[in-house]
Amino acid sequence: MSTVPMAGLRLRFLTDPEEFLAAADDYLRADPVVCTVVTTISHRLMSQRAEGIDQSDRNWWLVVADDSGAVVGAGMRTAPYAPFPPFLLPMPDEAAVALAHALYGRNEEVLAVNGALPAVDLFAAELTRLAGGRVQVAQHTRLHELGELACPPPVPGHLVVATEDELGLVTQWFTAFMGDADEQAGRPRSTSAHDVPERAEMLRRLRAGRMWFWVDETGQPVHLIGANPPSFGVARVGPVYTPPGQRGRGWASNAVAEVSRRIQAEGARVCLYTDQANPTSNKIYAALGYRPVVDMANLTIVR
Repeated sequence: MSTVPMAGLRLRFLTDPEEFLAAADDYLRADPVVCTVVTTISHRLMSQRAEGIDQSDRNWWLVVADDSGAVVGAGMRTAPYAPFPPFLLPMPDEAAVALAHALYGRNEEVLAVNGALPAVDLFAAELTRLAGGRVQVAQHTRLHELGELACPPPVPGHLVVATEDELGLVTQWFTAFMGDADEQAGRPRSTSAHDVPERAEMLRRLRAGRMWFWVDETGQPVHLIGANPPSFGVARVGPVYTPPGQRGRGWASNAVAEVSRRIQAEGARVCLYTDQANPTSNKIYAALGYRPVVDMANLTIVR
């Protein structure tokens, strides 16, 4: 753990997810939808640590506190794939700038950053001023929360829980989801599988019953959908993937509606991310009752 003092604020770095969740509890609970990525990943890594699963010594969590000790910002660096982008939650502008100085000062290389605007913009701009390079936008995302669910026109078939026996198809479609999302947003198709969970993590999701297929009237899988377990009372839907040959038939709308209904029936709030460059998915989710909460961005730093 380390602490970086600054006028009016204090940046506190932690290496234990449980300690972070305790230190930032009030902040995370105040807006659990915006904090969903940080809380779900932190809870997962906390569980893995309790099970004796090795954690990367690269991981850290950030708590930003004001003079009174109240937490006013947070973030983490836990991505298991290069270039290991930090993920920043909302924080005062001066804290985002101070974070860039702190990481630069300890020679921590940062070539990408994800999270809430304007924190990521300010952080990346200051870091490139200090260390050189230029900032590029890899993706603009938007976090949505479901209000009142508006059910779509029904289609044949129903939702079924994916099983361990279907690991191969789940992994194949999860991988295709990442590349297809790039194409649909007008970006070059990604050749990296870094956003696809490793086999052990995929098996954990399947065993938890948090991955589903929509199957048609013949029992054939035509759509894949997943959701994280609730964290601070919020569950996040994703991935949402329909193979090209099955698109335009209402599978996705019905699958998202049914998973969302189940999450709300459990007493949890439900949210999801969209790519702002993909008007089709944004239109589908809006029709179901999802409303924008906050804009975020994935930035890269080119040197």
